Amino acid sequence: MLGLALRSLRKRASAFAASFLAMLLGATMVMGFASMLDTAEGSGATGAARETLTTMATVVGGWGLLLVVFAVASTLTLSVRQRAAEMALLKSAGATPGQLARMIVGEAAGLALVAALAAIAPAIAAGRALLGLLHGTGQVPAEVGYHFGPAALSIGIGVTLVSAVAAALIAARRAVRGRVAESMAAPAADDARLSKKRIVFAALFLLAAASEAIVTVTVMDGSSDAMATSGQADIFAGIGLALLAPAIVRRAAALAAGPLRALGGAAGDLAAATMRRRTGALASAVTPVVLFVGTAVGTLYLQATENAAMDAAGLAKTPEDKSIETLNFVVIGMVVLFTAIMLVNTLIAATAHRGREFGQTRLAGATPRQVLTAVALESAVLTVTGVVLGTVASVFTLVPFGLARRDSAVPDGDVRTYAAVVALAAVLTGLTAFGATRRTIRVPAVEAALR
Repeated sequence: MLGLALRSLRKRASAFAASFLAMLLGATMVMGFASMLDTAEGSGATGAARETLTTMATVVGGWGLLLVVFAVASTLTLSVRQRAAEMALLKSAGATPGQLARMIVGEAAGLALVAALAAIAPAIAAGRALLGLLHGTGQVPAEVGYHFGPAALSIGIGVTLVSAVAAALIAARRAVRGRVAESMAAPAADDARLSKKRIVFAALFLLAAASEAIVTVTVMDGSSDAMATSGQADIFAGIGLALLAPAIVRRAAALAAGPLRALGGAAGDLAAATMRRRTGALASAVTPVVLFVGTAVGTLYLQATENAAMDAAGLAKTPEDKSIETLNFVVIGMVVLFTAIMLVNTLIAATAHRGREFGQTRLAGATPRQVLTAVALESAVLTVTGVVLGTVASVFTLVPFGLARRDSAVPDGDVRTYAAVVALAAVLTGLTAFGATRRTIRVPAVEAALR
């Protein structure tokens, strides 16, 4: 099975690019933050400096870890789904479900190991930049030097391998249990059904978000410590909603079908038909939008509300307050960068896989311009869906925190902040989908349809 996995990796390198990049970015992020533990130990930092380094590694790194595991699982699932026809052919040739599962897990483990090793150099650079930020804000003395060692390596490599193998096992279980005929039909008909386990996990994350919100408005009422509970509620809610994205996108596609056909003509009709048929695959692009909008909006307005509460009370920021503010902005930067790259990565992977579909559509009479317009309309629906879900996720943070700190459900802050977040999500989604589609349809229609 190892030989089969290696041959599959060589044959379908492009199909694994999205998963590899997710693992590489994830390992870089986890190692970079985990190196703060090595720095705290190796430099002999004490007192507040040691506490800041440890907090940065555990709190921010912990949330980064959760995002990484979710992103790796999402991209691996997309990669396996795209290979349904290949899996069917292997089954028809005599491969057993166990052999296919071991092949998928072997591929994931190989990718994870290479990605983790490749992430060491950028992780060192990221860790140095992070420590430089802490030096610049005065939270860690300048004499505390950077160290990269066993904590960063063991956590980074271990987490990358474990998350990849776990995600591969989940994806493999679904991929190998279907019949050959069903697997052959899967690429053309994605019904976006949610498994019971997916629904259960989504419910658990949403319940966790609701629990954090309740604690914020009750136990933490009137205290700045409310940031500790409300700050993570939007991440829990975002993951929970992202797990339900296939079903939500299916409903959004049904609602948008009429307006798409009315406004887009033939291209709108094509977009509506595609979204109805491939909601599961298209929903993968919604996940990074939900996490990006939910976390960015939630954290930015949370910090604005906290600043307004302190100003209203006539209080000056303490070193601890400044440390928390820095942590919040590091979280925003981390989430924005990671989810933006993952959004671009996922869209390119999903669009490149549609080359055959685009070729068949053009042979059926659609012009390249109509294909591009249809993809643009799909992207608009996906962006709106992701923004709405992300905004809902941010409510789990903003409303409870506003009630706890300002006795108001309306957060403080400029509406232009929200507009900027939405605009960035729309630009990333639209430009990436347009660019990837334009590149894909450069292939002659007949050649693309026969692939």
